[in-house]
Amino acid sequence: MTVRLYDSQAQALRDFAPADPGSVTMYVCGPTVQSGPHIGHVRAALSFDVLRRWLAHRFGRVTFVRNVTDIDDKVLANATAEEPWWALAYRMELEFSYAYAAVGILAPTYEPRATASIPQMQELIERLIDAGHAYAAAGDVYFDVRSWPSYGALTRQSVDAMESAADADPRGKRDPRDFALWKGAKEGEPVDATWDSPWGAGRPGWHIECSAMSRRYLGPEFDIHGGGLDLRFPHHENELAQSTAAGDGFARYWVHNGLVTVGDQKMSKSLGNFLLAEDVLRSTDPLVVRYALIAAHYRSSLDIGETTFAEADAALGRIRSFLQRAIRAAGGSYGWFGSDLPEDFVAAMDDDLGVPQALAVLHETVRSGNAALDAGDNAAAGTALRRVSAMTALLDIDPLAEKWGASMATSMASALHRLVTTMIDQRAAVRADKDWAAADRIRDAIAAAGIVLEDGPEGTHWSLNNG
Repeated sequence: MTVRLYDSQAQALRDFAPADPGSVTMYVCGPTVQSGPHIGHVRAALSFDVLRRWLAHRFGRVTFVRNVTDIDDKVLANATAEEPWWALAYRMELEFSYAYAAVGILAPTYEPRATASIPQMQELIERLIDAGHAYAAAGDVYFDVRSWPSYGALTRQSVDAMESAADADPRGKRDPRDFALWKGAKEGEPVDATWDSPWGAGRPGWHIECSAMSRRYLGPEFDIHGGGLDLRFPHHENELAQSTAAGDGFARYWVHNGLVTVGDQKMSKSLGNFLLAEDVLRSTDPLVVRYALIAAHYRSSLDIGETTFAEADAALGRIRSFLQRAIRAAGGSYGWFGSDLPEDFVAAMDDDLGVPQALAVLHETVRSGNAALDAGDNAAAGTALRRVSAMTALLDIDPLAEKWGASMATSMASALHRLVTTMIDQRAAVRADKDWAAADRIRDAIAAAGIVLEDGPEGTHWSLNNG
């Protein structure tokens, strides 16, 4: 089956055919590092991590570029006298990198910072001015949206229906919808946040950054441009306009991931439902976070509710339990058993990255594998083991993988806690019935496992006997 992807510009599923059949090129808009990542940032990055892994499986090589916007109005606004903008940007960049790595997101082939491509941005701006699609005014440079008939092609809007561009001082604009390519230096802004240019000292607009960086590292045309649904307008619309107006082919496919809500409401600090990645990863197993965030289709909205992570943990527990049973039946050896992927799994992934359907195949294989083990059919169980191993490895959700060792320890500790507290409750019940012999047997069994009980006025607490 051919890989199909939903192209946001075509607003339809399209057969995916890279320009080079053996090498896919992808550019994904990375973070603007004015503050730390929230769970929506992690979900977006995970969506493209899974897509990248699948395309690598299907086509071989994937060159994956994800940028860092380290100069921006918001970065400058959040800087302080004690922490200049460039220090803030780097600290926040490290927080993003930590969160991405924690949930198993592969490092990009390259991760350019905007501040390292200023000459390329200026060159692109000059090309647009020379072509009659941009103009300088009072130290700023704007893209002339009415000079480019295709403006609005990505989101299918007419210029007259669009809101005014709010990314620059309106001084000198010919049309309120014209957007900034270069922002002239203004009073009060840090001197080290400006660069010399033919139009005076200043810094690049947000949109020109990605056009220049994608061209620099992937060429004038590349296969896939990705990002969050909220970036379609104005960011991606403006990227498309300025790059094609400059004569570049730009992106051949546009892929956008859905957003994250909390309790069916968009995440908002004012509503108190803003889930920072740091807080989630501190309280939840990173493998559970990964599973939960990829389980919904990448184009759908993902609502984080009270049971989201618990359900993901339970699903991983079923996979883990089967793998452990099947490995024991197979003699105790374990590893990734090649690419024995079920046809239904492959078909689901080929069909616009259908991870929910692929996970359904995974769990059905777990169920059939358990049934085979119950029936003593080790051959069928071995086949299920190979397939589950291959599917979980492809999605990077194998709970027995060495990289998720901390996850395994967390799950084992949770299981031990549930067992011990259950036995403590049973002991309390028989003591209430004055069945002292039964209470002693339970206590002796707990002690034999190396666990110490401490009875107190607030109940019974347990700890491991490390002596």
